[in-house]
Amino acid sequence: MFWQKERNGVRDFITPREEFLPKGKLDFSQTRENRDNRLFALNFGRVTAMNVEKIEKSHLFHFYPNSNSLFVGSAGCNFKSPFCSEYELQNKNLHENPLDVKYTYQTPEQIVDAAKKRNTKIITLNYTEPFIFIEFAFKVARNAQRENVKTTIVTNGFTTDEPIKKIGKVIDGVTIKLTGSLNKSLYEKYMSVKEVGSIFAALKQFKKQRVFIEITNTIVPQIGDSLEECKILASWISHELGAETPFHLMQFHPSPQLPDLPVTPVSTLEHFAEECRRDGLRYVYIHSTPPHQEESTFCYNCREIAVERKNLSVKKSTVTDGRCANCSVRLNILSE
Repeated sequence: MFWQKERNGVRDFITPREEFLPKGKLDFSQTRENRDNRLFALNFGRVTAMNVEKIEKSHLFHFYPNSNSLFVGSAGCNFKSPFCSEYELQNKNLHENPLDVKYTYQTPEQIVDAAKKRNTKIITLNYTEPFIFIEFAFKVARNAQRENVKTTIVTNGFTTDEPIKKIGKVIDGVTIKLTGSLNKSLYEKYMSVKEVGSIFAALKQFKKQRVFIEITNTIVPQIGDSLEECKILASWISHELGAETPFHLMQFHPSPQLPDLPVTPVSTLEHFAEECRRDGLRYVYIHSTPPHQEESTFCYNCREIAVERKNLSVKKSTVTDGRCANCSVRLNILSE
């Protein structure tokens, strides 16, 4: 339980905002409501999307490459980020317009059964922020663990220690999506996040819980494209999480919410990638249109291609027993 009763309301500890909710009020994400001084998750069991995809679609490149995963999502978000590809879905109000969101009701057991029927050994909680449906996410992952099905999540990292400690016991991998190298002004203006220290703390807590980590960082022209900030982030990841942590540099594309910002130049991503490697990271990826050759995994020791990819699809892998076929150095890649 990540909330407590207080005088005239409840306090929700699922995010660092630690929101106080009087009776009948919703939280920032519009998915958690105070009903008679009890916190009620409006999105519990409401599945808005469920599809089988390759695990690479969640930008987990080193976690059982080329495996199928059952991607599952609900509605709502704790950011309201204009950078999100699921902006409309994350901003639905389940209280005022419950029928405005197309969904099916699923129990945690049904989610795991669906994964097994589709012959997938991984469930990925994605599309929207899993920590705003943490109660459901935990039960899905716990049931999956009992059935020898792995669970991964895709999150913005804006949560607190206790939810990570709880779900960290039952999940196997996490993709943490960052924007603008965690630029403080960008997060405050566009995500209503007053401080980004909690996200750094979340990264460290996932590491402490021994969850496999990969990180994406969207480089946004004009407002989130500081090379110095990206270098600081890369250096921090290398020292705090490990040089072997995969780091994905994402190209920004204009959205209906931010139509006037340009596409991130490929040359910018290439320069950032080179500098991130100099700051200690072994696996740095470039995601752009058209696809970049550095979407593939290169051995950090001999620079031979170990896993060839294009458009988030594995074309060829020469990795054997987790080692480079050319120089035999061990790579940070989980496989069967």
